[in-house]
Amino acid sequence: MSAVPAPESGPDAGAVWHYGDPLGEQRAAATEAVVVDRGHRATIELTGDDRQSWLHTISTQHVSSLPEGSVVQNLSLDGQGRVEDHWLQTELGGVTTLDTESWRGQPLADFLRKMVFWSKVEVNPADLTVLSLLGPAVNQLDLPIPDVEWTAAALPQGGLVRRVGPQEIDLVVPRADAAAWRQRLLDAGVRPAGLWAYEALRVAALRPRLGVDTDERTIPHEVGWIGGPGVGAVHLDKGCYRGQETVARVHNLGKPPRMLVLLHLDGGADRPATGDPVLAGGRAIGRVGTVAEHVDLGPIALALLKRGVPADTELTTGGESEVPAAIDADSLPGADTSAGAGRAAVDRLRGGAR
Repeated sequence: MSAVPAPESGPDAGAVWHYGDPLGEQRAAATEAVVVDRGHRATIELTGDDRQSWLHTISTQHVSSLPEGSVVQNLSLDGQGRVEDHWLQTELGGVTTLDTESWRGQPLADFLRKMVFWSKVEVNPADLTVLSLLGPAVNQLDLPIPDVEWTAAALPQGGLVRRVGPQEIDLVVPRADAAAWRQRLLDAGVRPAGLWAYEALRVAALRPRLGVDTDERTIPHEVGWIGGPGVGAVHLDKGCYRGQETVARVHNLGKPPRMLVLLHLDGGADRPATGDPVLAGGRAIGRVGTVAEHVDLGPIALALLKRGVPADTELTTGGESEVPAAIDADSLPGADTSAGAGRAAVDRLRGGAR
């Protein structure tokens, strides 16, 4: 199996895009077990007696007294409530471990150090690698995998294992041990998969990614980052933090300016690029986020659209190529997913493209 590198111009530069069979790797993730090396993610360790209470005051999640083994999503906002940073946070063994996008590792660490002041906290880079395991067979592996989602356990050899979904497990291990861990998993029958497969499944699950599905104007409500553990990264019952006024105002009014949706794209050769406009009647009503090729759904993308756009609106993407697109009605905020609207969107798009 030859590893095909991810595009150098994208956020996953340096990682493996696929191993020659990206759609087969996706299929294996749905029926067996695959391992995706996400070692390009940046990792940070927080130590010190005040780390939880201190981080609680400068982030959106309620983390002042996280119990051992907790895993949460968390955000840092600017003064207008716009998202600056997003990370996964694991509390284990007296250490708070953060992992985030590779390009945000240093800026996030710099921000955290700037905010320490007199608190008993140390912020240091962590030389860790994230190996993500996907598929129903991951629960059969000989690992101390927690039974409860969004919890973590220590690995005897160092590092941790955390459950972030029924069939999604992360190993966060010392970088020096990553190759040995990967080989151990391959010996156990786990198939290697690239980020192509991981990203396609993430898009289909409507899970946004910082800097790809968000822009400089994104507020948490627009991408579903409101709420408690799991999908949510903003706790609505906690004290003051930067940007809280915007969060509270939009939550109380219930009217974020944009919404994250899933788009089904025309199956031709052209594809839009992240950041391209989404057009309705020639007018821009949003932006394209992650674009992916899904083994079952075909070409799909996440998009931030103006709130209230009807599901049956005829859309195209702008940029270098005009690609017909259709909103998956199941992805609309508050949608009733029992009607099979996603398949209807595919049929409507294909019918219009003939």
